[in-house]
Amino acid sequence: MKVTILANYAPNAYKGLIQGSDREAAIKTLFESVGGKVSGVMFTRGIYDIVVNAEVPDQAAGMGLALAVRASGSVTDLVVLEELDMKAVLAVANKAAKVYKPAG
Repeated sequence: MKVTILANYAPNAYKGLIQGSDREAAIKTLFESVGGKVSGVMFTRGIYDIVVNAEVPDQAAGMGLALAVRASGSVTDLVVLEELDMKAVLAVANKAAKVYKPAG
């Protein structure tokens, strides 16, 4: 499953960055620990400090690593975007649309 992670560092984490903490290596190790693989890490200017594009074996692996990072206190925001199979989503949506009766 492909994921994109958007995150902001907490103030205490900036100290580690300034002192030379290799966050890209740490992120790759984190993903590998759950059977995943990182395809790209970008440090950004704007709404988020970092963007990670990666693959994880399943939703549990993706959410588990996100939970571990959140629990560390090193980020203030963390968004996990999962890639969708739109053909499968649209097939289900079309079935549901045929039987759904809106209120009113």
